[in-house]
Amino acid sequence: MFFNSDKRVIYIILAIFILMGLRSFGINNILSLILTLPGVIIAITFHEYAHALAADKLGDETPRIQGRLTLNPLSHIDPVGFVLLIFANFGWGKPVQINPRNFNRDISMDKGEAIVSIAGPAMNIVLAIIFTIIYFLIYKFADTSFIISTLGYYILLAIQYTAILNIGLGVFNLLPLPPLDRFKNI
Repeated sequence: MFFNSDKRVIYIILAIFILMGLRSFGINNILSLILTLPGVIIAITFHEYAHALAADKLGDETPRIQGRLTLNPLSHIDPVGFVLLIFANFGWGKPVQINPRNFNRDISMDKGEAIVSIAGPAMNIVLAIIFTIIYFLIYKFADTSFIISTLGYYILLAIQYTAILNIGLGVFNLLPLPPLDRFKNI
């Protein structure tokens, strides 16, 4: 009974955040949402995949067994966290579960957990660098008519949003606060 009432309070708070985000939702916000959506999906998917891959490489098959060792966004996106990320500018992906006792014997559990927890933010920083390079390559080598066209402008804007989102997610997850990634290995 107590747990159910806590859940309702959390859902009410989340609904308030979503409604606050929708309060000033206009045509510019819809366009911004459309341009940001690919970056959000890429950032969350690769972030959580990096956690799963690091754990798997260290010998823990838990993410593999749970189907998390994939780049399929549906395996990594938490519906509530995703909606909040889009409309309230904060949210989360589905956390990758690991069992540090399954790590290879040549690595301590603490060191293994630190590697797994830093893998997500590191992947976001790498993605930010990759998308920044793509942005500048398109800007430098693309035909000027493409860059000044509406389509070219929006493609460059979506790439720019993706780079910025990955920087934000990567740096934010390095803060030593629960439930962020860096908190697990301080």
